[in-house]
Amino acid sequence: MHAYRGPRPHARPILRPNARKFANLELAGITGDGTFSGYASVFGEVDLGKDRIERGAFLNSLVERGAPGVRMLFQHDPNEPIGAWKTIREDERGLYVEGVLSPGVARSREVLALMKSGALDGLSIGFRTVRARTDAKTGVRRILEADLWEISVVTFPMLPSARVSNVKHARFFRDRETELVRQMRRAAKMMMSSTFKGTTI
Repeated sequence: MHAYRGPRPHARPILRPNARKFANLELAGITGDGTFSGYASVFGEVDLGKDRIERGAFLNSLVERGAPGVRMLFQHDPNEPIGAWKTIREDERGLYVEGVLSPGVARSREVLALMKSGALDGLSIGFRTVRARTDAKTGVRRILEADLWEISVVTFPMLPSARVSNVKHARFFRDRETELVRQMRRAAKMMMSSTFKGTTI
């Protein structure tokens, strides 16, 4: 994985995020203006891609770029900005975010409606790995420094414990894993079972 080590330019037309990590949302309410908050990443937890983001990984990026420099996208599509992040900071638990959906954007209104109904409950961070270390025994890659580019609202979550904790005025809670993940796991088990049953030794 490429890690840029030269001076950091003010404008970056060439570099692109080289990693995307998914986090589940837990919607607890939402305002009419589409404001919500929660965690886009939780430190010290291994995700399904065997990556673990360490505390302090985003500090340099946030000092340089700040919340206004991190885009809020839909499904990682740079052609679909849907709002703005007002607060992004590290705390003891992880990467805490507060954002607001743009009411004048059609996609944002759709996302707001889907959040309220519980049909859309995923967050995903897009970043460029700056420093990482892989454990030879476990294969887990520790992300020590990451250049955060964008945080997307997405359909498919990957890290169930990182969730939105406050989306005001529509109070409901989601399971730690979405039904989609459970269905995928059940389907994988069924496929494995069928494979072994059909194999003769």
